[in-house]
Order: sequence, then structure tokens, then C-alpha cells
Amino acid sequence: MARKLAAGNWKMNGLKASLAEATALAEMFPAPKVDILLCPPATLVAAMAEALSGTKIDTGGQDCHMKTSGAHTGDISADMLADAGADYVILGHSERRADHGETDAIVCEKTMAATMAGLVPVVCVGETLDQREAGDTLAVIRKQLSGSLPDAVDLGKLVIAYEPVWAIGTGKIPTLDQIAEVHDDMRATLTARYGAGASDIPLLYGGSVKPANAAEIFATSNVDGALVGGASLKAADFSGIVSALEAA
Repeated sequence: MARKLAAGNWKMNGLKASLAEATALAEMFPAPKVDILLCPPATLVAAMAEALSGTKIDTGGQDCHMKTSGAHTGDISADMLADAGADYVILGHSERRADHGETDAIVCEKTMAATMAGLVPVVCVGETLDQREAGDTLAVIRKQLSGSLPDAVDLGKLVIAYEPVWAIGTGKIPTLDQIAEVHDDMRATLTARYGAGASDIPLLYGGSVKPANAAEIFATSNVDGALVGGASLKAADFSGIVSALEAA
């Protein structure tokens, strides 16, 4: 059975003063029943990892380069994230795919680089509104899973996050039946490819998750947690989501 994970993606938000929210969250959950992860911008990864040292909250990056080093100005390697204290890295987020032209093949290379560096990749998949309305959701997700994941991967150190692009930051969410349909299909797709061990892969839902709707989402089939955007920036907001996952 997959472990439960509440992951926060701060995106391009947060200055040093924002670390107070991370430490406040750690004080609220000194012995959490679920895994908790915060992914700040790269400028804060080392400082957050240090601030959370000795707590039960992990730190992650929001992206990494597929190469270990070289002439890639402005990029950060998986080894650098690990050296800064990160345990996880988000890969293939729809904002990276859209804004930076990241393909499934690029995400796959980054996933391999993250694994080699000892990081747990959180690989994101999700359909656009046009794809949803065309009835192509499951085909899109299957294609992204196929292309974004390498054949050889440690199933115990892999996380998949389903984030319908049209639900990110919009306040709109799929119905519970729609979420269940995708999560059930992802589990079946991963099991067909990797075998019974795929049951150990946490499947997160992301897209306008809030304390008010978290409990019903976490009660949905094959939802093992959440990848949360804006609601993870404040401990008071994120704690409600963590508590809902603990109770699920």
C-alpha cells in the first residue's frame, strides 16, 4: 500500500521570512501520521532544509536539469538539490511543460537524473480543458505516464501527481468520480507496466485543493495525498489539508 503524502509546491513565492511558515507547520505536526513535503523556490531549498532539520517535514525542489553539471546557466542539477538538503523534486509540472516546452522525454531524463542523485521524483501529469472536453483525458494521462517514466525505476521512491491543468489555481475541480476514474486508471496503467510493486507508488491529486474539500478528495479511490499550490504557503491553511489526510 502506498504511503500518504501531503506535498506543498510554493512555486515562485517565498522569501527568507516565509520560512517561519515552514517551521510553524513543523511545530503543528511534531509526529505526523503522514509524510509532509514542502517545495520552495530554489533560493530557499538549503535554508528550508536547515530550518526543518530534526523535524518530520521533508524539503524538495521544483525542477532539476537532466545533466549533472555543465554549461547550463541558470539551471540546477539534481545533485545540487540533494547537496542543498532536498529529498524530493517536482518534475513535469504543467507550468514547466507549458512555459518551458518540456516534453515527456525531457521529463523522463530529469526523472532518471533525480533518481541517480537519490531524490524522490514527483512526476506530474494532467490534461488541458480542451483535452478533457474532447474525451481524451485517460489517453493523455497514459501517454504522459508512458513517456515521462523510465523503464527502470525504484517504485518505492517515486510519486505521481495528477493535476488537471484547468483546475490549477482556478478554484475549479473535477468531480470526485472524475478524480477516481483517473486515479484508478493510473494505478492500473502503472501496474500493467511495473507489476504489483506499483501499488507502493503514492498517487497525489492536485488542483485547487483546500482544507474545505480535502477530506472528500482523500476519501476517493486511489488518492494517496495531494500536491498543493497556494494553500501550502501558509501553515494555517496547509495544516487543515494535512489533518484531513491523517484522518483519511
